[in-house]
Amino acid sequence: MDAQSRGRGGDIDPADQWVLNPDTGDYELRLNHSAPQRPVPSPRRPRSSGGGPDGGAGAKKGSGSAGDPDAPRGRTGAPGRTAERPAGRRAAERRTPERGTPEREGTSRRRRDVPEEPAAGRRGRRPAKKKSKAKKALLWTGGTMAFVVLATAVGGYLYLEHLNGNINSVSDDGASTGGFQKDKAINILLIGTDKRTGSGNEGYGDAGSAGHADTTLLLHVSKDRTNATALSIPRDLIVDIPDCPTRMEDGTEKTIPGSRGRFNTSLGQNERTPSCTMRTVTELTGITPDNFMVADFNAVKTLTTAVGGVEVCLAEDVNDKDSKLNLSAGTHTIEGEEALAFVRTRHAWGNQGDLDRIKVQQQFLGALMRQLKSSDTLTSPTKMVKLAEAGTEALTVDSQLDSINKLKDLGLELGKLNIKNLAFITLPVKDNPAETVRATVVVDDAKAPEIFELIKNDVSFTEVKQQEKKEKAAVAARLKGTKAPASDVRVRVLNGGGPSGSAQETVSWLQLKEGVSKSENSGNADETLEKTTLEYAPDQAAQARRLADILGLSGSGMKPGESVTNSQGLPTMTLTLGEDFKGAGVPLTPPSKASDDIKKSTSTADKVECAQ
Repeated sequence: MDAQSRGRGGDIDPADQWVLNPDTGDYELRLNHSAPQRPVPSPRRPRSSGGGPDGGAGAKKGSGSAGDPDAPRGRTGAPGRTAERPAGRRAAERRTPERGTPEREGTSRRRRDVPEEPAAGRRGRRPAKKKSKAKKALLWTGGTMAFVVLATAVGGYLYLEHLNGNINSVSDDGASTGGFQKDKAINILLIGTDKRTGSGNEGYGDAGSAGHADTTLLLHVSKDRTNATALSIPRDLIVDIPDCPTRMEDGTEKTIPGSRGRFNTSLGQNERTPSCTMRTVTELTGITPDNFMVADFNAVKTLTTAVGGVEVCLAEDVNDKDSKLNLSAGTHTIEGEEALAFVRTRHAWGNQGDLDRIKVQQQFLGALMRQLKSSDTLTSPTKMVKLAEAGTEALTVDSQLDSINKLKDLGLELGKLNIKNLAFITLPVKDNPAETVRATVVVDDAKAPEIFELIKNDVSFTEVKQQEKKEKAAVAARLKGTKAPASDVRVRVLNGGGPSGSAQETVSWLQLKEGVSKSENSGNADETLEKTTLEYAPDQAAQARRLADILGLSGSGMKPGESVTNSQGLPTMTLTLGEDFKGAGVPLTPPSKASDDIKKSTSTADKVECAQ
C-alpha cells in the first residue's frame, strides 16, 4: 500500500474508522477491517455544566474529575458517530448525573499499555476556548521540512505508542548542547543523507555507500520566535572534521580520527554518525547545535505525497536524464518520486553545480511551507494520519528527541514562527585555490564570519520590527545621558565564558590604557554567559555609560540591578565577560542587523521563485 492510500479501508476515511471493542470497552481506530488495532485514546470529554469548580458534587475520586489533576482522562464516543453497545453490557453501565451518558462502573479511563501524559500536558474539564482552523494550521507551520515532521508528530497523539515505535534515534555522543530549551534560541542541524535506504531508492546515491551528509542546513530560531535562519552548508566544502567520540551500534565507545576533507564525509564515511557532523558544524561555525535530525530519500517522497503535493515553478523546460526530472516551464504540483527528482536535480540549474541545486532546494522548502499554510492539511484527520506516519518513519533523531512528546514540545516552539521571517542563505564560499580543476570549495573568510556572528547574537536576517524596536529602546534608555569620568568608574571583572586569563587581561587594559584605576579582578563567575553583561545600580548609571562606551558594549548588555561591594567593601559595578569576549579592547557590540550584501544573498520562505 503506497503513502497515498495508506490508512484507508476501501473508501472509508480513517477519521470514521472508530470501532467499539466490546471486550475492553475502548474505541479503537481500525486502519483495516481484518483485525483489531491497538486502543486509541478518544477525544477528552469537556467539563460538565453542573457542579462547582472542582467538577460538581457528583464527581468521585478516580472518575476523571477536573478537580483532580492526576485523575485518569475520560472517554467519549468517536467523533461524529453513535456507537451501539451490546445489550449484555448495558447492565454494567450507569448514567452520570452531569451528562446522562453511559459509563462503565469501576473501569479505569486510562489505557493500561499507554504511559499517562505528564500533568502539564492534560486538559481540565472546562471547555477550552476554540481557535479557528486557520490559527491551528499556523500554530503547526514552521520553516523547513523538519517543521512539517514535527508538526505532524504532534497530530499523532491519537496513537501515541504506535508513533513512538516509528521513531529511530541515535546518540548525540555529547556533541550537542543537551537539547533545546524553551526560553532560549534554538539551533537544529537538519541532515539529508544519500544513503540508499527504502524501497525504490536503489538508483540513487553511491552504490554500496554508507551515505553522506548530502544536504545540510543549520536552522536557527530566535529566542523570541519572531524569526529564523536556515544556513545551507555545501556538501563539497573542504573543512576540518574533528576527532569524533562515538557510541557504536554494539554499545562500545570509539573515537573516530579526524581529517580534512569534504563536508559530506562527516557522516557515514569511516563509521561516522550524525554526532560527527554536529561536531564538524561546531568546528566550522562556532555554533553548537541543540539537536539533529536526519532524513533519507523517503522523507521527500512520503511527506510530499502526504500533503497532496507541492507547487513549484520552473523558468525553463527541464529534462534531466540523470534525475529523470521532465517538466515544462511554468507551475507544477509535484509529489513522491517526482518531488525527489526535483530536489536531487543538479544538471538542470544554473552552472549545474551543487550551489545552484542548494538554491532550488531552498525554494522547494519554501513552497512546502506555503502549501501547509494555505491548505487544510493540518485540519484534515486523513492527512494528519498520513503525515504522522510518514514523518515519524522518515526521520532519525538524536537521543534528546526520542519521543513524540519531545518532538511535540519542539514543534510548538517552531510553530510560533511566521514563514515570512524564515530566511534561507548559503554559507559564502569560493573555489578551492589548491585545485586546478574546480571540484570543491572553501569558506569565504571575508563574508562567512559575519553570518556566524549574526546567528550567534540572535540577529534576524529579515526585517522584524518587534526585535528592532526592542533593541533600539534598550540602547536609547541605557546609553544616552551623562558619562562619569573614567577615574570615577568602579568595577569588578568576572570571567564568565572568555578564555582563561580574560578577567586579568581586561583589568590591566582598563587601568593602564583607559584610566579606569578602580577596577579589580574578581576571578571566575558562577555560571557561563553567552554574552558579556554589565550590572549596575541606578545611582551608577553615569559610570555604566562611561564603561559601556569604553568597552563598545551595547545597551542590551547593560543590566540595571542592585549595587554590590568590591574587596574593599565599596559599592561597585559587575562586568561579567561572556563567550562573546574576543580580547581586551575588542568592541563588544554585536551586529544589530544583516549587511546589505547578506540581505541580497537571502531569500524568504513566503516568496515564490522559479527554479532556473
